[in-house]
Amino acid sequence: MTTASKKAPSAKSAKSSASTGPVDLRTMKVPVLVTPVIPGPKSQEVHERTAKLMKGLSGQVKLFPVAFESGAGTHLRDVDGNCFLDFSSGIYVTTLGHCHPRVTEAVQKYAGTLMNCHDFSTEIKMRLLEKMTEILPGDLAGGIQLYDAGTAAVEAGIRACRAISGKHEFLSCFRDFHGKSGHAASLARINPTSGAGRAQGFYMVPRPDPYRPHFKKADGSIDTDGYIAFYREFIQEATVGQVAAFVLEPIQGWAGSVFPPDDFFPKLRKLCDEKKILLFADEVLTSMGRTGEWLAMDHYGVVPDVVTLGKGFGNGFPVTAMCVRKPYAESFEAISASTSYGGNPMACAAALACIEAIQEEKLLENARELGAFFDKRMTEMQSRHKIIGHVRGKGCLMGIELVKDRATKEPFDEAGKRVYQKAFRKGLAWIPAGHILRLSPPIVMDLKEAALGMDIVEEAIGETEKELGY
Repeated sequence: MTTASKKAPSAKSAKSSASTGPVDLRTMKVPVLVTPVIPGPKSQEVHERTAKLMKGLSGQVKLFPVAFESGAGTHLRDVDGNCFLDFSSGIYVTTLGHCHPRVTEAVQKYAGTLMNCHDFSTEIKMRLLEKMTEILPGDLAGGIQLYDAGTAAVEAGIRACRAISGKHEFLSCFRDFHGKSGHAASLARINPTSGAGRAQGFYMVPRPDPYRPHFKKADGSIDTDGYIAFYREFIQEATVGQVAAFVLEPIQGWAGSVFPPDDFFPKLRKLCDEKKILLFADEVLTSMGRTGEWLAMDHYGVVPDVVTLGKGFGNGFPVTAMCVRKPYAESFEAISASTSYGGNPMACAAALACIEAIQEEKLLENARELGAFFDKRMTEMQSRHKIIGHVRGKGCLMGIELVKDRATKEPFDEAGKRVYQKAFRKGLAWIPAGHILRLSPPIVMDLKEAALGMDIVEEAIGETEKELGY
């Protein structure tokens, strides 16, 4: 196998090509590694000056404090001139790649025409809302409101669920992530050192993880019915009978790209209907073609009652949405749904451009083709490397779980840290999650670059295994 380091141009060749004139970052071959140490000196300076003032940086930044300067398509350039292949999509955001021409043009047009007019109607908003009826399943476009952040959309969804049901309790799942403020944070893990507690009436339950199941059948495989039975009993015994909604990520992102069994959501839908509980799918991370479908829930043939969209919805421009099924549309009148920034013309233009680009460039099909390639390649990698315990993915959302021993499945955090840093130094920008490697390349990527990215990942895993004695 040709290694990623052999494919990457040398520092000398990179400098000489740069000296001949401007380089088209979108079409150039990556990685191009200019500085002998990465992050380079300019990145280190920019990061140090930034970190003096900005606190609470994410784990991926702390592990690899590079400072980016520009991006185009599937490529990123840092302030030192090093160029990377992007397997993170700006942490699940730039699903169509960086600075997609159609999105850039749409935002530029309205940045020079009309930036904001609160929640008054505009033609571009009308066109976006009507376009959303084409991609949302069932009657989920019955009521739509637009926001500027995923947390804001989730908070609005919580208020809508209360208004629709007249109830106040919520169920969510361990290791799901729904936002960092108020009730959105109460749906997820609470940091015990933060000084915050879970809001009253918010409960957490386990969710199916086929690799690490809580409920098992006699043969050791996951027992989906066991989870549903637990939920039924929990609702009966642990709540006061006022559960408004069950809120879930269809596929866990922050937890490491964890996918439920295919029969889980149909069975959960049935339970929610039985108990008169709303099903709220938080698709801020998983929507807009990331998994090869408009919504991740489409894979399971289930239409939720409430859904949130975000991240790839605007391909980097801050625009999110909260949508409810048609029978519940009037709930918006009871929750003061509008916001200062949600639905501004620039945001609507960006979101509409994303939908049109996905449709016209057949990017759902491309994401599915990439997904088939990644599945095959990850399975092959697992057969060659002892520290890979589990691989999973749909479309361009994947996870590789590293373990110390396949029999015990003990998480291998040190290996995850080393593989992440090694691959980044080889020119791959991506995402860690402790012992789980998260991969989310743009759905515009071609198979050649997909293979290059996986070459880099596998090379980093192989080097780490040797260092750690495997």
